[in-house]
Amino acid sequence: MKPIISVEGLGKKYTIRHEGQGRYRALREEIFKLPQRLFQRKHQDKEEFWALKDVSFDVMPGDRVGIIGRNGAGKSTLLKLLSRITEPSTGKITLRGRIASLLEVGTGFHPELTGRENIFLNGAILGMSRAEVRRKFDEIVDFAGVEKFLDTPVKRYSSGMYVRLAFSVAAHLEPEILIVDEVLAVGDAEFQKKCLGKMEQVGKEGRTVLFVSHNMAAIQRLCTVGLFFQQGKCTCQGSISKIIDMYMYADDINLSCDGLVDLQHINRHYIEKIFKNISLKNINNKNTNVFQIGDSLYIDIELTNAKKEYAYCIAILSSNGTWITSYATWMYDIYKDFPKKLSLKIDRLLLSPGRYFIYLSATNHTAGQYIDRLENAIFFEISESDFFETGKLFSSDCGICILPGHLALE
Repeated sequence: MKPIISVEGLGKKYTIRHEGQGRYRALREEIFKLPQRLFQRKHQDKEEFWALKDVSFDVMPGDRVGIIGRNGAGKSTLLKLLSRITEPSTGKITLRGRIASLLEVGTGFHPELTGRENIFLNGAILGMSRAEVRRKFDEIVDFAGVEKFLDTPVKRYSSGMYVRLAFSVAAHLEPEILIVDEVLAVGDAEFQKKCLGKMEQVGKEGRTVLFVSHNMAAIQRLCTVGLFFQQGKCTCQGSISKIIDMYMYADDINLSCDGLVDLQHINRHYIEKIFKNISLKNINNKNTNVFQIGDSLYIDIELTNAKKEYAYCIAILSSNGTWITSYATWMYDIYKDFPKKLSLKIDRLLLSPGRYFIYLSATNHTAGQYIDRLENAIFFEISESDFFETGKLFSSDCGICILPGHLALE
């Protein structure tokens, strides 16, 4: 099966001009110097800005794709390129189907035309006949809830009415590809719920949905596949749960760490920085952040400014923040003057497949206060494996961990 959307080496470049500015002048000075400035070439500094650079991915028919990233990551620019609102500077986009897009309030509507006229206009843009649009007309109006204002120019609509009608038109005119940006934030909670339900239905009918939102609950509910954008680049494509994890923790951890992270610049709560760096190693003494069920895990943490009265804790958390287990020096009655390193060996990682995070804390046990605390110092992955050697993979559906035991029928 061919992808319904293929993107290869896509880039979008803008030129930003900076005019040289001196001190602010009074209006009289500006008027006096106007003739001189008309014949004088103004110096302008130019700067190239790549909103997107070298982006490549494929989307299969029926995929519901969540596009995730911080503000300014390039998500909206990508949707404008896919919708053919603007042209790419580099690369190629191949589309195998009709596109309906809802990018921002007012997109695709003529403000002087009525709601009724805009419905037929959008249908014509999608290549539909008047008879085809008429068959869907009642559904569109009923879903949008604007029947009283159908013959009113849309320039008089509120932003909520605008979005309701625009979404209803885009979703009901049966495009093969539906593109929706963050505009649903304009609608009320009830309408947002209706929109998500409709997009879910569209996806189950085999059509493709691309959805940009900062609402992770909505993304999680609707989408099956995710694209993660950072600084104009698509840094990862994968399952939606994996992409949401990357988005949620992108500011806190180095997601390409390969088992080694410099902790000096990681977000933390501290009075004094104690944890300098952390490494994860396997039984072969190799830095890695990918393990299988039952593997050994070695954690080494370099310390600085450490003192005897400090107690140290290493904990393992699941991707949703559930505290799974912890190891604390005070529990083992371990103290040392000015330690340089904190180490932990876990003989067998009996955790189900998924992503896990390491929590670190240093506490002044006497004063009862945190000195340094990192909630997501580093992550590691547990991959699916045939742990029981039965030819069947142990997956995350089987639970969060494996407790040693013996199962028998008698």
